[in-house]
Amino acid sequence: MKKGLITSILALTFGSLQAQPLPPSPKLVVTLTIDQLRTDYMEAFSSLYGEKGFKRLLREGKVFRQADYSFNVTDRASAIAALYTGTTPSMNGIIAERWFDPKTLRPKNCVDDSAFMGNYTDQNTAPTQLLTSTFADELKIATKNAALVYAIAPFRDAAIFAAGHTGNGAFWLNENTGKWCSTTYYTEFPWWVSQYNDRQAIDFRIGEITWTPVHPMEKYVYLPEWRDMPFKYKFDNERQNKFRRFIASPFVNDEVNLLTEELLDKSTIGKDEVPDMLSLMYYAGNYAHKTSQECAMELQDTYVRLDQSIAHLLEVLDKKIGLQNILFCITSTGYVDTEAADHGLYRIPGGEFHLNRCAALLNMFLMATYGEGQFVEAYQDQQIYLNHKLIEKKQLDLAEIQDKAADFL
Repeated sequence: MKKGLITSILALTFGSLQAQPLPPSPKLVVTLTIDQLRTDYMEAFSSLYGEKGFKRLLREGKVFRQADYSFNVTDRASAIAALYTGTTPSMNGIIAERWFDPKTLRPKNCVDDSAFMGNYTDQNTAPTQLLTSTFADELKIATKNAALVYAIAPFRDAAIFAAGHTGNGAFWLNENTGKWCSTTYYTEFPWWVSQYNDRQAIDFRIGEITWTPVHPMEKYVYLPEWRDMPFKYKFDNERQNKFRRFIASPFVNDEVNLLTEELLDKSTIGKDEVPDMLSLMYYAGNYAHKTSQECAMELQDTYVRLDQSIAHLLEVLDKKIGLQNILFCITSTGYVDTEAADHGLYRIPGGEFHLNRCAALLNMFLMATYGEGQFVEAYQDQQIYLNHKLIEKKQLDLAEIQDKAADFL
């Protein structure tokens, strides 16, 4: 796991300072967060790119390297929350996509909220567990609610945290149906999204989509020795998982672009002098959760297609709003290296840690010290939860028990 969220942020303002003065504020701020984008891959595969995507961004933009939020065990949800609030989980409350709820003794999702129903989904969703404002919220406040704020992402948590508490709408792909969905927490579900779902959604087209390499095989240089054939994927081969597989492919970025075009055509975003905000997310992770060795060619092709999606997005924004009226920022959620080193191969001393055994031993120790009872109530994700009600009932000191438990462990 990476410690903390370390990423590069690229801000791009189009138009020459010498040729013409920039407006006091842009008509539209577009933030593009690319899930699991690796800047070393972005640079390593640059020979495969065109001139209008990554290369244009790096040529005309400003790059901030090694932007760092220091906190442990970063995942997509905690990364998005950190990027949009400007602070870490200890302040914004989003420690992970899921965490253990001591009240129910069950895991809960970071955007679950039973008070709000879903549109085109049975998920109950809201940003209520996000404890601080986002910069989208601050834009709303600064413009006295005149700014429009929308978020489009493949994933629910990303869309919700990007839209913030005050957004006009957050849309993500339903992994079971392929429809764009949302929540009643935001304003009325737009008619144009319903129309898009009924006429143009990916479920009407997924049977026609085949993923093969953009370039001839010899152009993909970082390949294992066993790879002697290009890949070919049909997403609808598996009925139950076809949309999940699609969302974990570079084709999902084109779907984000298509709904973005609908938004720009059917709404008034970016059409007046009040700055609006559009938050987008792309995906650049490994396909179907395979290792980098298993999908080395797919990974390179993902970055080729990512480059093309960015180029197309810039063209659409220029056509609909004018790039001279836009501040375009791009960043990533960071990434996790799933291929752990084989410590046995390198003769590094170590071992395996089993949280369930650890929790059982700790409970036995606490019972031997303080008497009968289930002192360890639950455990999840390297976190151990003590039974506060039992400790209070026995009139024990919680801080003392925490210290003894830490010493024992």
